[in-house]
Amino acid sequence: MDEHDDHSLDIQQNVGDVSGDFTKSITIETGSEGSERTGDVEALVDLTYNIFQYIPELVFISLYGLLMYAAVLLITKKIKG
Repeated sequence: MDEHDDHSLDIQQNVGDVSGDFTKSITIETGSEGSERTGDVEALVDLTYNIFQYIPELVFISLYGLLMYAAVLLITKKIKG
């Protein structure tokens, strides 16, 4: 693994002029070698794929909401007249 293949993130925070060591270090690794996916195009493809997984649920919720709205309108019409 050369210098360009290292995708780890290193964050350090130093607190000034106090006694003691107040250095915080956070290291985030992106995953095992070969299984990581990077780039905006891959992220967009993943997002699109995940959204398409929920289409049946979204259609059901939309139809249910419209049915409940129609029921409220029908009940309101029956009560008023």
